[in-house]
Amino acid sequence: MDYLHHPFQGKRHTVFAKKGMVATSQPLAAQAGMDILKKGGNAIDAAIATAAALTVVEPTSNGIGGDAFALVWTKDKLYGLNASGPAPQTISIEAIREKGYDKIPVHGVIPVTVPGVPAAWAALSERFGKLSLQEVLEPAIQYAEEGYPLTPILGKYWKLAYNRYKTAFTSEEFNAWFETFAPNDHAPEIGEMWNSPDHARTLRAIGETNARDFYEGEIAEKIDEFMKKHGGYLCKDDLRTYKVEWVNPISVNYKGYDVWEIPPNGQGMIALMALNICKNLAEPKWQSMETLHHQIEAMKLAFTDGQAFITDAAEMPISVEQLLSEEYAKNRSNDITEEAANPEIYDIPKGGTVYLATADEEGNMVSYIQSNYMGFGSGIVIPGTGIALQNRGHDFSLEATHPNVLKPGKRTFNTIIPGFLSKNGKAVGPFGVMGGYMQPQGHFQIVTNTVDYLLNPQAALDMPRWQWMKGKVIHVEPEFPSYLVQSLIGKGHQIQVASDGGSFGRGQIIWRNDETGVLQGGTESRTDGSIAVW
Repeated sequence: MDYLHHPFQGKRHTVFAKKGMVATSQPLAAQAGMDILKKGGNAIDAAIATAAALTVVEPTSNGIGGDAFALVWTKDKLYGLNASGPAPQTISIEAIREKGYDKIPVHGVIPVTVPGVPAAWAALSERFGKLSLQEVLEPAIQYAEEGYPLTPILGKYWKLAYNRYKTAFTSEEFNAWFETFAPNDHAPEIGEMWNSPDHARTLRAIGETNARDFYEGEIAEKIDEFMKKHGGYLCKDDLRTYKVEWVNPISVNYKGYDVWEIPPNGQGMIALMALNICKNLAEPKWQSMETLHHQIEAMKLAFTDGQAFITDAAEMPISVEQLLSEEYAKNRSNDITEEAANPEIYDIPKGGTVYLATADEEGNMVSYIQSNYMGFGSGIVIPGTGIALQNRGHDFSLEATHPNVLKPGKRTFNTIIPGFLSKNGKAVGPFGVMGGYMQPQGHFQIVTNTVDYLLNPQAALDMPRWQWMKGKVIHVEPEFPSYLVQSLIGKGHQIQVASDGGSFGRGQIIWRNDETGVLQGGTESRTDGSIAVW
């Protein structure tokens, strides 16, 4: 794809390469992936190496104890991997309510679900990798053992987390978090070195056993022992029986391009629903208030329905096919008026994340995302392992009639989503935007920036973003054009200009020219983003 002729070129320049490219939010992690490419690994090996390094060099957003999803393009076919973990088998609504909760808490042992990240690395390596998992994890192990200096955005969010946790985390189960991430009774400063030997030992065990030690060995025993001691539900049987799921990616065609996402329990289909709705509206125009109004309203409708219906795929009250159908899109587009609306759920017809993209000279490409959720996750670190556990269970509902109701062994609605673009059966490339509920909104804006406005990857990422929050409330970045803000207010939108771009997601893009094999990439200017090229 060549979009260099558009006048908006972004804050940085698009990067070009031929043999390989790794784009992510941390320079050291991008370089880890590139090192593996240069050692003879492919894009899949590079993705695993980068992901593992990110658990070390960006622990504010992800960790070994989180979930992961991936889209892998290899030999002209796209594969989907769902490595999100279910709720423990011993948990129940009754058990949570007996402890005095009317909703699942954010922190502590209760919201911890089965981690999928180590199993994701092992599955990707076994099916598509060229090098051993042990070799691929070596750069991350070195960072964990030897340490690295904190980058500016990383340091900012680490300190914010520490300042919250030092007053909120007062009970014993949180001690290991402070021992691991604030070893000198303070958060590491920007430029200060930090290391985690425990993290290195865990990564080495994962590499040597193809992740089985995490799910069946000594690590599993340590997790089980800790959870029993502190009243948690995750146990070694949950870990032992866990398996990743290879899935068929879902897509819609948007103006000649196939936009791909992972099917539920991820929220990727929200972006697809919004794109489908927009196909029924007026042709988009650059920096047009009418176009922006239509896009926001389409996203509100798609998000409202997605949050109402998306859960573990087997328990959704309406099928993916229905929600991605032209009939649904047409019906929803008819609900959009010239005024901002409070969206209502569709009437069903009766009947803290990290993202990375990699590419190699052979044409392999990976869109990969992993997260502990809400920064450091649950706040639980298993002593002696460096493993920070996720808090995905917080998103389960305790209302029996809700589609995303808590059940043993069920996967919850999951915010993390990788994206991929193709055209006429040929790969264009991976893209993604991490950041909670901003993610499908970021995917939508990247696709429209690329397809409708012909922006190159860096420019598509640098465009000022908007984010629907609730009702008529829309947040926009400080650089958002003031005339558009005023025009949207006139439409009834409640616009709030954010103080910075921290809540608007962090994206990466790699596009490939099918004729020449040349790669072009963009990385996030809102974080410590970097692209390693060869």
